[in-house]
Amino acid sequence: FATYPLYAGNMPGVFFGFQFTPEELVRAHALGSESIIGIPMRVVTELLIGFLLFGVALTQFGGGAFFMNLATALMGRYRGGPAKVAILSSGFFGSLSGSVISNVISTGAMTIPTMKRCGYPARYAGAIEACASTGGALMPPVMGVVAFIMANFLNVAYAEVMLAAAAPAVLFYAALLFQADAYAARAGLATLPKEEVPSVWRILLGGWSFLASFVVLIWLIVAERMEGLAPFVATALVVAVGAATTLLKEGPAAMLRQLGGLFFAGGRNIAQLVVLLAGIGLIIGALSITGVGTAFSRELLQYAGQSIVLLLLLGALTSFILGMGMTASACYIFLAIILGPPLEEAGLNPMASHLFILYWGMLSFITPPVALAAVAAAGIAGSSPVATGVVAVRFGLVLFFLPFLFVLNPALILHGTVGEVVLACGTALASVWLFSAGVERWLYGVGRISWPLAVLALAASVTLLIPEHNTDLIGAALVALLYGAAFLLRRRPASA
Repeated sequence: FATYPLYAGNMPGVFFGFQFTPEELVRAHALGSESIIGIPMRVVTELLIGFLLFGVALTQFGGGAFFMNLATALMGRYRGGPAKVAILSSGFFGSLSGSVISNVISTGAMTIPTMKRCGYPARYAGAIEACASTGGALMPPVMGVVAFIMANFLNVAYAEVMLAAAAPAVLFYAALLFQADAYAARAGLATLPKEEVPSVWRILLGGWSFLASFVVLIWLIVAERMEGLAPFVATALVVAVGAATTLLKEGPAAMLRQLGGLFFAGGRNIAQLVVLLAGIGLIIGALSITGVGTAFSRELLQYAGQSIVLLLLLGALTSFILGMGMTASACYIFLAIILGPPLEEAGLNPMASHLFILYWGMLSFITPPVALAAVAAAGIAGSSPVATGVVAVRFGLVLFFLPFLFVLNPALILHGTVGEVVLACGTALASVWLFSAGVERWLYGVGRISWPLAVLALAASVTLLIPEHNTDLIGAALVALLYGAAFLLRRRPASA
């Protein structure tokens, strides 16, 4: 891509662009504001360094173990506890790291063996971890690198991106929890042994500084609008408490080792990100200076005509293909340049359009043939990568239609009146619950259900998702019919 402007004038069709000499190209890449020193690099220097240090500090001083233990304490004693622990802990950790693969490797090394030990098949354990780790990059408050780049693209405060992403992320993790619970109920899987489930209060008391740092971070971002300073204050709190605790328990040598580890890990992460974003800048610069990025956007609009649905389908397909094998930040930046303008020109909500791009770009992590998250999880689980990827698609199926929902109904990203937001989020949550019941063939209050009832549950789920009041009434009627038929079929054998 970096050399593309040298021969863009000889390319066919939509790939034709302005051609540059080698001297002009070097000058544009090195000094231009759209290439190496473009939006991604400016975001790093202005915002991201503080958040990277915050994530490193949490990991260095035991934040990863704290969130894992907290998830175990909250969910370990319930049905399907190991899977729920994996879902919550991966959501916590992934929100900070923003890297799907590192999330799978770090949390999956603990959660996948536990799930297998409690009765989950290897491919299912790997699929749960892959889906939960993929969703971590979509989960506020940090969302890794992507949210800050999105805020810069949209020219809005980071808090707006964080709030808009909250409801879709909660719906996705609710779908994962519902499905894990229904599967555990249908398969009769055991909970974690009582001796392995710690006390919630003991975990909270031992890790109060991590929770306090999150509260401080969110308060400074949302209430005080201090996005640049907030992560440094939160990092200082974590480091001060962590260093003091280590000093009292293990002595000054251990404390100095921890601080040295923080220094080197922070420097390494920042260096890796700068190099990565410099490469992404070369791609963006090549597409921008040749005009190919704009031409591609124009072609998408032309092919879609006046059909919003067709444009979204083309955008989803493009996002999925281009998202294969790329990191979350690289994928989003690349797609925001190509797909963002046509979606906005079609009259769609800009925030919803960019979240749509992000979600569909992330789907390649769990969808064969690439499915990098599923492959990494399968390596830990000892299962077939293809089988794990297939189960991950079924488990994360809600991710395929969730982006269409908040594009067509912006109330799901909290853009609307209070009544519209409450109604949209309530019906979406009910839809996700019914969807999980249909996929896993387990209905709360009824138990195992037949295929016809599962299809009825899926029909009710789809009906509730459509943003129209009359479809909500039809969905409610289908739910009543579902439960009525389920109870009637359950009583017939007894009366006979």
